[in-house]
Amino acid sequence: MIENFSAFLVAITILTLTPGLDTALVIRNTTRGGFHDGALTSLGICLGLFVHASFSALGISVILTQSAELFYAVKTVGAVYLIWLGLSSLWAMKKSGGVSVGAIGSQSVNVRRSLREGFLSNVLNPKTAVFYLAFLPQFINPEYSPFVQSLVMAAIHFVIAMVWQCGLSGMLNKAKSLLNNASFARWMEGTTGAVLIVLGIKLLVEKPQL
Repeated sequence: MIENFSAFLVAITILTLTPGLDTALVIRNTTRGGFHDGALTSLGICLGLFVHASFSALGISVILTQSAELFYAVKTVGAVYLIWLGLSSLWAMKKSGGVSVGAIGSQSVNVRRSLREGFLSNVLNPKTAVFYLAFLPQFINPEYSPFVQSLVMAAIHFVIAMVWQCGLSGMLNKAKSLLNNASFARWMEGTTGAVLIVLGIKLLVEKPQL
């Protein structure tokens, strides 16, 4: 039912493989709690895609493109949340004090925390909402339900993103001999934390182009 399906598949795959916030967050949480933490974070991120797809299909995301004030408000909330996640990583690195508490998989996995962090990081990102609003309609077949088609495309994106992010988490988890080194683990957590802070600040200072 989706028009130009092959073009959609190529475009959404390239988007998924492009390093960004999702990649940084999965790496950060895999370092924190191992593969299960990274996979649950990925699941939370991917569940957020259905929210954006639904908003796009129902026209709610249009508000973000028509109201600079609302767009900036959502942008600010999302940016502050990313900065908070990054600062949490830096704080955890500082508390480790060189002891191997920062090693991969050393912290117990909190299912709700991992899902929440992934889900909120995605849902609170207005760029994803605007992207879905601009991207999905290009492949909508007017002969079928736009809502159903949007959810189908989100489901395809969900599968591709889960495979990629869980694969990335699995590769990191397999490299325990390196990552379980206290110094490297602290460096990894600090680096991904810093990346999240930079992404948050970049999102915060960018002006809405509406």
